[in-house]
Amino acid sequence: MKLSRITAYSSALVLGAVLALTGAGAAGAAQSAAAVDYVALGDSYSSGVGSGGYDSASGDCKRTPRAYPQLWAASHAPSSFAFTACSGALTGDVTASQLAPLNAGTDLVSITIGGNDAGFSDVMTTCVLQSEATCLNRVATARGFVDSTLPGRLDAVYTAIRSKAPSARVVVLGYPRFYKLSGNCIAGLSEAERSAINSASDYLNAATAKRAADHGFTFVDVAPNFSGHEICSGSEWLHSLDLLNIGESYHPTQQGQSGGYLPAFTSAA
Repeated sequence: MKLSRITAYSSALVLGAVLALTGAGAAGAAQSAAAVDYVALGDSYSSGVGSGGYDSASGDCKRTPRAYPQLWAASHAPSSFAFTACSGALTGDVTASQLAPLNAGTDLVSITIGGNDAGFSDVMTTCVLQSEATCLNRVATARGFVDSTLPGRLDAVYTAIRSKAPSARVVVLGYPRFYKLSGNCIAGLSEAERSAINSASDYLNAATAKRAADHGFTFVDVAPNFSGHEICSGSEWLHSLDLLNIGESYHPTQQGQSGGYLPAFTSAA
């Protein structure tokens, strides 16, 4: 009887210690999450072009609270958050004007970059306005640039980020495929053009993933999140050609940011 009481008492002590440690661990985890210093870099896919509600103070950069970096910061309450992503940014623009908030205390960095360097805006303009053959040739030129020139430009950006934020977790996000093949679009680009554009997006993502991995960064493919929500899907999370808001064409909608990019980033942050 006495042994049972001692055993029960000891078990209670152990249980109490475990609960105390668990509570302390949870509190520590919460404190750690709150202590994150986060910097969001990149182009229009990170600034939030296409999702509306732009901050007038950001001017032509068109940053918005509906972009995935802002959504993540709103739900995770980092101790500091700097948002320097800008519409139209090239790799050189990131190194020239977006890296100031980075420092030795930066814990987390996100970035989308490379699409403008590869000329995807010109690719889409060419494909919409010119012949299928001209479109396919322009796509091939973009793929050639991804092979020959983009890796060096990405290296320069990634090296600069690591130099300024040596301890940060850097999450590099890719680009979605634009089109659902054999979808419900009855006009516009040919199926061959849509397939070539999708393939070029995959090609860009693969090259970006390789450079990110070589720098010890985490690459996140967002294409699976957009599956079933491409242009021609009937449930689009991407703008098609919009003549009234031409700059928003082929960019994620508000749902694309919250349902496509946000969970992709959150999984890796």
